[in-house]
Amino acid sequence: MSGNLYVVAAPSGAGKTTLVRLLLEQEPGIRLSVSYTTRAPRAGEANGQAYHFIDATAFQAMIARHDFLEWAEVHGNFYGTSRTWIADQLAAGSDVLLEIDWQGAQQVRQLFPQAIGIFILPPSMDELTRRLTGRGTDSADVIARRLAAAQAEMRHVGEFDYVIINDQLEQALDDLRAVVRASRLSFGAQRVRHAALFERMI
Repeated sequence: MSGNLYVVAAPSGAGKTTLVRLLLEQEPGIRLSVSYTTRAPRAGEANGQAYHFIDATAFQAMIARHDFLEWAEVHGNFYGTSRTWIADQLAAGSDVLLEIDWQGAQQVRQLFPQAIGIFILPPSMDELTRRLTGRGTDSADVIARRLAAAQAEMRHVGEFDYVIINDQLEQALDDLRAVVRASRLSFGAQRVRHAALFERMI
């Protein structure tokens, strides 16, 4: 497989979704994997763009067919990544980005040990609280649960290859792009993508 697989994880409120969106706008050649989920669409979310929205019965059927590269239950909803789509994209030489949680990242590494793990951290718990509260979409109980979950998720940061602290958005985006650019220049990636050149030169 000649494409790079990027696995980006973060606690809720760390700014992962914004960073990924900006990265995809500025770095051509990266395909975003669209996950399947049983949660209800939020305002403005279209099926097939943010997620593939399906019910729990359909999700369980996909699990039974081994359709998922990884899947997990998060905040009472199920999320999963298409195994076949990922493999096809990588084989075709496309870079693929997965925006998933640490549980999914563990499952991905079992099948794709070459996956590049990137964890996004908030600058502090106070700032994370401010961001979650500032959304104005969740109750105090929901925010409290998200903060507790965030602390549990951040304990897995050591399982990832790179850590980006999202204090200033522009700097965090530059750091994320740097990881992508460096990974594309690794010996293994260059040898596959420029096989003919390597054969002539080495």
